[in-house]
Amino acid sequence: MAPGKRQRLNKTDVKGSNPVTVHTDPLPASGHHVDRVDIKTGWLCNNHCIFCVQGRKREIYGNKSTDEVKRLLEEARQDTDSVVFTGGEVTIRKDLIDLVKFAKSLGFRRIQIQTNGRMLAYKKLCEDLIDAGANEFSPALHGHTPELHDYLVSAKGAFRQTVRAIRNLRELDQLIMTNTVIVKSNFRHLPEIARLLVALQVDQFQLAMVHPLGTAAENFYRVVPRFALLRPYLHKALKIGIKAGVIVMTEAVPYCFMQGLEPYVAERIMPRTKIMEGHLTVEDYTVHRLTEGKMKGPQCKQCIMNPMCEGPWREYPEHYGFDEFIPIRDTKAMDPEFVQEFGDYFRKNE
Repeated sequence: MAPGKRQRLNKTDVKGSNPVTVHTDPLPASGHHVDRVDIKTGWLCNNHCIFCVQGRKREIYGNKSTDEVKRLLEEARQDTDSVVFTGGEVTIRKDLIDLVKFAKSLGFRRIQIQTNGRMLAYKKLCEDLIDAGANEFSPALHGHTPELHDYLVSAKGAFRQTVRAIRNLRELDQLIMTNTVIVKSNFRHLPEIARLLVALQVDQFQLAMVHPLGTAAENFYRVVPRFALLRPYLHKALKIGIKAGVIVMTEAVPYCFMQGLEPYVAERIMPRTKIMEGHLTVEDYTVHRLTEGKMKGPQCKQCIMNPMCEGPWREYPEHYGFDEFIPIRDTKAMDPEFVQEFGDYFRKNE
């Protein structure tokens, strides 16, 4: 692949080519293969999202030094050649170009910048990051209008900057994978957000259920929507992307709310990820999700998707209960290609 050119994705990256992760006991043993390492470069940020999972870490930990991040990169390279720079907000670091160059010198082949996108409104920064070695960009867009997005991130002008960033990256032919956090204020507007992302020509968009930790936990009833209410808007948004040929997926949405769209559940193809925060390390985020992050209700045992499904973030049923979660007992309403792909499994479990 020529330097500076984006890696092309196609639908088979989501539907059909990657084996589903069937979560059964025992959990994966330690010492497994690591596909990707997420490095938290620090916690300072130029947004103050009302749903921020990191909460007050910016006040407690601040940002890591250049040398600290480089040490984490050296350690991460022993596990994989794929790295994600994340935070906080990585693009407000004055040493980010140097850090990306260092990562490339270590032999990382995939270097992703996870960002709120605001600083990438400056095209020169985009160009400098690409020249340094970044080849994947994951900006976050949470609304279809300035009023909605800026409200959610508590930063006036943020929507305009993030949209400009996406346009800059498209003009530079980069791989763009956006993330939208689903909250009470935006779930009814997911179709409009999807249309905007299609118009911006992103390669992939993900619609992720808010994780009620940090600030989101403090604002739980203000930000966490009900699955039963958001489902029709989520399905419509996904179908808009699918029709346009954009790769789409959800995160932290159980299968009982995804009938007919099962191939677009992100957990089935998520890379095995190690998260390095400096003060702590999550060796396997899949195991962490299954043992600490998520939970299932008693009725989940009656669902044919139970072995494949991770369930919701545990804070959701701790506040709202499990009444909305209806076990799936047959494949009638499922995506036909998904049923065919896992036919032997369904014949065994129906």
